Amino acid sequence: MSKPRWRRAHATDLAAISAIAARIHPDLPERPEVLAEKMRLCPDGCRVLAAGDGIAGYGLAHPWMQQQIPPLDGFLGQLPEHADCLYIHDVAVLPDARGGVARGYVADIEQLARSSGITMLALVSVYDTRVLWERLGFHAVGPDAALRDKLTSYGAGATYMLRELAEQPPLPARGLTRA
Repeated sequence: MSKPRWRRAHATDLAAISAIAARIHPDLPERPEVLAEKMRLCPDGCRVLAAGDGIAGYGLAHPWMQQQIPPLDGFLGQLPEHADCLYIHDVAVLPDARGGVARGYVADIEQLARSSGITMLALVSVYDTRVLWERLGFHAVGPDAALRDKLTSYGAGATYMLRELAEQPPLPARGLTRA
């Protein structure tokens, strides 16, 4: 079997993305229509981890504003005109496909951000994944009161994190065995 690889998500991948989301995030459900909107608004930021004939994971990212996380299971409506970060909404990978693949997605998203003139990546770490994101160059940021309120919908231990791109060399997409 060939090694899983990230590729751009297509509308036909929505059912697989939704199934993986339901399995990986049972306590943070999002409707397929909400995921589809992200794919429509920022197709270059939405990717799937193709493994053989199936999909073993996905990543969804879009331009956004720092310190302003989108509501969970909420529609964006439109992307901000003057975005100052590329927000990684979600990266979910089935257990059998884990082991370094998040690094490839982040490298792809970093390249997209740089080509768009964006020098900051942002995300909310959930389910005790903070250490993974720290290994990928992100650091926790203390939220203001408004952001702290929004973080509660992402579950206990949700942490807002940023990664400045201008100060760091690009992540290598391949060649590392662990994320």
